[in-house]
Amino acid sequence: TEKRRKSGAMSSKAKASANAAAGERINSELFTLTYGALVRHLLLDLESPEEVNKQLDKMGHNIGIRLVDDFLAKTNTRRCRNFSEATKTIAETGFKMFLGVTARVSPVDDKECKIVFNENPLTDFVELPEKLQQLRYCNLLCGVIRGALEQISMKVEVDIARDPLKGDDKFELHMKLVEYVNEEYPFKDD
Repeated sequence: TEKRRKSGAMSSKAKASANAAAGERINSELFTLTYGALVRHLLLDLESPEEVNKQLDKMGHNIGIRLVDDFLAKTNTRRCRNFSEATKTIAETGFKMFLGVTARVSPVDDKECKIVFNENPLTDFVELPEKLQQLRYCNLLCGVIRGALEQISMKVEVDIARDPLKGDDKFELHMKLVEYVNEEYPFKDD
């Protein structure tokens, strides 16, 4: 049996790793297709790409508010002290954890940056017809980032700057810090 183990038979650890990778790919594809179905459903219900954009942003915001707790529970990340640290953490850890991709941050100044993706799994299997060029298909991501940063006391504006669905070479988000928000406590100190 020892000889068979050394001769190339896959260890249980290697099998588990291979199964996990296959599971992640299936989960990613399922998520991509489910997201596409959601966007299609919104287009049918709301009939206006502008209204769909607003709804995707609102949904993303609600998701972002909740993802912060999950992110902090699963990572050893300490509280981000400033906008620069927060954007770096989102790009390098958050997107890897939740979308399986890494992104890079290109700072514009201390209150603005761009997050650039070489790939975006949300857009796999997607082509936008001419009549839907006003649709910001990945607007959910803008809302997620806004909601997440709001939870750590940063009010930001997030917009899609470049989108391969509209002919650009890569996906890019533009982020701008509006203000640091003081935490408000729901109880009065009497």
